[in-house]
Amino acid sequence: MRNEQAESSQSSAPAEADRGARRAVTLFPLLVLLAGALGLLSPGTFTGGAEAVPYLLGVVMFCMGVTMTPQDFKGVAQRPWAVALGLVAHYVIMPGLGWLIAHALDLSPQLAAGVILVGCAPSGTASNVVTYLARGDVALSVSVATVSTVLAPLVTPPLTLLLAGEYLPVDAGSMVTDILKTVLLPVIAGLLVRLLAGRYVTRALGVLPWLSALTIAVIVAIVVAGSADAIKSAALLVFLAVVLHNGLGLALGYGAGRLARLGEPAGRAMAFEVGMQNSGLAASLATAHFSPLAALPSAVFSVWHNVSGALAAAWFARRGPGATAPEKE
Repeated sequence: MRNEQAESSQSSAPAEADRGARRAVTLFPLLVLLAGALGLLSPGTFTGGAEAVPYLLGVVMFCMGVTMTPQDFKGVAQRPWAVALGLVAHYVIMPGLGWLIAHALDLSPQLAAGVILVGCAPSGTASNVVTYLARGDVALSVSVATVSTVLAPLVTPPLTLLLAGEYLPVDAGSMVTDILKTVLLPVIAGLLVRLLAGRYVTRALGVLPWLSALTIAVIVAIVVAGSADAIKSAALLVFLAVVLHNGLGLALGYGAGRLARLGEPAGRAMAFEVGMQNSGLAASLATAHFSPLAALPSAVFSVWHNVSGALAAAWFARRGPGATAPEKE
């Protein structure tokens, strides 16, 4: 009887975690909007908070690491072609779009660097859940998100230097160090905790999405407060840049998956892995290396890509799962 209860408890934990993640993603845009409004209306409340942003991001990435398992990395070895395509699409399409949009809209150097930095960030932390809601290929989504995060210290700084260096000085070496400290090390620590204390961690999985959402909301409030004076004049332009960046990323990501004949579910996963960014990391790097104004696109992206992701997932889900084409080897 006790064994049956234990098995029932263990089997229900992932389901509860999944429900918690879906609720967090659904309510996350409202939470971030509220945080942004607080930062805008009462910027003094968050004065000095910029120094805490890297540590807050570390909390988010630790939560991500805790949700990971060795199976996530096994999926990379099982589908190297699809994962490699996802990585190339992510780190080519979004940085390139950021650069093109910055030029097309004639953004100021600070805003241009911020938009490009968002594009150079790894996949967003909510992309896996949104892929699930869209009836996409969750295994591929998890694999691409995992590897893009692990490779971020090697890819994000040089891409930022290449594309944003014409606008502002970029210290790529210092950026590598910051990403290692705020992204890779917390993720590894979370993964180790999951491996060493999996039984206890499983019980808390439902809380982790909410902790991540609240932490990102605080980051957004701090970023908005730091550039509150500039938002009134730049908000519409930044919003246009973010909508174009995210929307084109979703469309081109989906198109890349379909063009490669990976199948409809994989195409949906590619859409979200390309179009949704780790805007919390971009905000942290922009605040540390550029200015609070450069972090504004990241704050807006944090809100918008969850709204657009939820809408796109609902649209995909209504279309049904779709047919799966054979995967290339």
